[in-house]
Amino acid sequence: MAAKGNGRQPKYQRIAEALKEAIKAGDYGPGERLPGENDLMATYQVARMTARQALGVLQNEGVAEARKGAGVFVRDYRPLRRRGVQRLAREQWGEGRSIWSTDVGERELVVDQVAVSEELAPAIVADVLGIAPREAVCVRSRRFVLDGKPVLLATSYLPAALVAGSPIVREDTGPGGIYARLAELGCKPLRFREEIRSRMPSRDEADRLRLGAGTPVIVIVRTAFADGGRPVEVNEMILDSSAYVLEYDIEA
Repeated sequence: MAAKGNGRQPKYQRIAEALKEAIKAGDYGPGERLPGENDLMATYQVARMTARQALGVLQNEGVAEARKGAGVFVRDYRPLRRRGVQRLAREQWGEGRSIWSTDVGERELVVDQVAVSEELAPAIVADVLGIAPREAVCVRSRRFVLDGKPVLLATSYLPAALVAGSPIVREDTGPGGIYARLAELGCKPLRFREEIRSRMPSRDEADRLRLGAGTPVIVIVRTAFADGGRPVEVNEMILDSSAYVLEYDIEA
């Protein structure tokens, strides 16, 4: 495994490139352990810090992941394909299916953390929902885990007066989720708007999603609108960018 590349590149970058080429060639498959620091030091005659930096490049790029006490392994990348249009179709939640089932297929997506509370609306949420500043909202926070790995944090905000006494204020909202329950309240979502951006995670987000160093998150803020353009839900989703492919099928 020769370290190719521009001679002006730092040694750790040339080693990282060689490792990536070896992964592409199939020398190291998904889930397999990469050479450790001692191996790289011996192979390339470099200092430990240089070997550590080379492995750090692969971790920062999402190519590899460190396992405490075991080493650095090629990431087993099976992306979660988020189908942004199909998942929100009324045929999905209107028939009692979870909107997440469109994304995961036969894989198991688990909600392992759920918290439901009534809080004063943050100013930006109140503005989007068209309610008075500091008016009460129902806040639903969830963490989604796929194949044993946290991939998504989601926090929904709904006007407390609208959903009071409904299953939406319970941990389990029932078949079809929030949107099916809103329909039962006479506020069936007719239109959605999603805003997407990317940023680095907060410490809490990185911890809860178990993100490797340097892994950004995708932030999707979705607003659901009922009849007359009334906003009935704001949902902020924090996605592990290394776990997702965002797919949109749009008819011309």
